[in-house]
Amino acid sequence: MVVHRVQPYNAEPPPGALACHALTPLDTFYGRNHGAIPDLDVTAWRLVVDGLVDRPLTLSLDDLRGNFPERTVVATLQCAGNRRAGFLRVRDIPGEDPWGPGATSTASWAGVSLADVLAFAGLRPEAAHIAFTAPDISEQGGPPEPYSASIPVAKATAGEVLLAWEMNGRALPRAHGAPLRVVVPGWIGARSVKWLQRVTAQTEPSGGYFQSVAYRILPAEADPEQAGPGDGISLGPVALNSAILRPADGARVSPGPVEVTGYAYAGDDRTVARMDISLDEGRSWLQAALDPPASPWAWQHWRITVDLPEGETAIIARAWDTTGAAQPEYAGHLWNPKGYANNSWDRIAVTCR
Repeated sequence: MVVHRVQPYNAEPPPGALACHALTPLDTFYGRNHGAIPDLDVTAWRLVVDGLVDRPLTLSLDDLRGNFPERTVVATLQCAGNRRAGFLRVRDIPGEDPWGPGATSTASWAGVSLADVLAFAGLRPEAAHIAFTAPDISEQGGPPEPYSASIPVAKATAGEVLLAWEMNGRALPRAHGAPLRVVVPGWIGARSVKWLQRVTAQTEPSGGYFQSVAYRILPAEADPEQAGPGDGISLGPVALNSAILRPADGARVSPGPVEVTGYAYAGDDRTVARMDISLDEGRSWLQAALDPPASPWAWQHWRITVDLPEGETAIIARAWDTTGAAQPEYAGHLWNPKGYANNSWDRIAVTCR
């Protein structure tokens, strides 16, 4: 793993480690944390469901397993800071981790549908947002506070949002949120809250720092230290994105046929419709073979064999989604003071000798 920070632990796999796996192995799945990883007593742990519901609940894992049908969803999680390193080539972003393209991973998640739990609790019509609270404490952005986030009711009651206790057929690891985490397919990873302790139905979004202040795109000229609640654009569904996984940037390869592989991900419930590769700075494009998605919320791997001459070649990748949208060309047009949502064309340089 490429470790960006030890405490809190933030790490991603090198790009090539993602190339061969439709489902990311547990020891390769990226880790994004805002505080120390809590060590919870599973036997004492309970999930509280409260707020704008007719029947507040307190549930153990056995209660969840015994009272609701188990569901499985293949979903990609992507950090909002994925590919931030591309922004750093435009302008510095102090205090933020230099994520490459590896802050994206995919797993098969099993648990119960959040919609089923909310229905059982009697979700009231006036509820507009579902907030999640966890025990991990962050000191970022002011006084220490437990991590919290929220999603709109329309997303929370879509059947794909899970309260998950299993990952790739194994018990959810502590590092990834055991005993229970939220999985919000198609949305930034910050909304898939780990170590879940409370689900609250309410009229407004979460007032926590990571919902109201962080994970928002500010204007390029803004000072993030002066940003307050509600400033900027709140991030939710993941923007269309793609990355080249092999060969590595800066690799030396033999002239002739070279296989180029990568991933593409459209976010929300969109899928990728086409993957383009250019060897001449975008003047012409070749179409890569694109795997079908394992679900509407999963990435798609792609591959193409290109004939490379001696010398240095820039390989550029861009994706198109099923709405006809394409990735924008320049990272400089998207740069923002927190370094979120870099979905510009990916680019590597290889040398043939």
